[in-house]
Amino acid sequence: MKTMQIKTAIIGMAIVAGLAGPGCNSLTKTQKGAAIGAGAGGTIGAFIGKAAGNTALGAIIGGAVGGTAGAFIGRNMDRQANEIKQTVPGATVVRQGEGIIVKFDSGILFDVDKTGLKPAAQTNLTQLSKSLENNPQTNILIVGHTDATGSDEHNMDLSIRRAEAVKSYLVKNGVDGSRLSTQGKGKNEPIADNNTADGRAQNRRVEIAIVANDQMKQEAKQSGE
Repeated sequence: MKTMQIKTAIIGMAIVAGLAGPGCNSLTKTQKGAAIGAGAGGTIGAFIGKAAGNTALGAIIGGAVGGTAGAFIGRNMDRQANEIKQTVPGATVVRQGEGIIVKFDSGILFDVDKTGLKPAAQTNLTQLSKSLENNPQTNILIVGHTDATGSDEHNMDLSIRRAEAVKSYLVKNGVDGSRLSTQGKGKNEPIADNNTADGRAQNRRVEIAIVANDQMKQEAKQSGE
């Protein structure tokens, strides 16, 4: 099933690449994000993210506006991604299209099967909250993930509570709660093999998708007029 999902996503991405134009290989990440957004639109973008089994990626691609406006948003995201890389040492930061994915291994944030944030996690999230406050024209989706150990019900509940714990801490540190949403995916979106200890550790994670809000999108569209 997972292989079929990935194949479906690849086919969708190939369609998007064709729409984006033959010169795609020479584009920067920002330009590629603009091209994908213009060619695919939110509907196809969200489908690709869902088919690939990655909710955070789907949020970014699904919300893309594309074109000149998308390039404007991409430049803002380039700047914020660099800021997060420099100030949040415990995070893995990936620029994707018109957004940013910030990933924390759950071992950095939580003890095994717990939802209380570790002291080091609080330090990382305090630094992240500063970047989010400095860049108010974004919305943030927090997605919790677990490995396949334990029951489906327990894993889903744990992933939800961990995502909510991260949200609560960011709000406590000044981030407007209206900008934040959460999802728990349990064991349903693995990025590694659950049959190995290392794979299970990779699957236990929290991903944070940062995307442009309506205000930034409007400014981006006006900048291209």
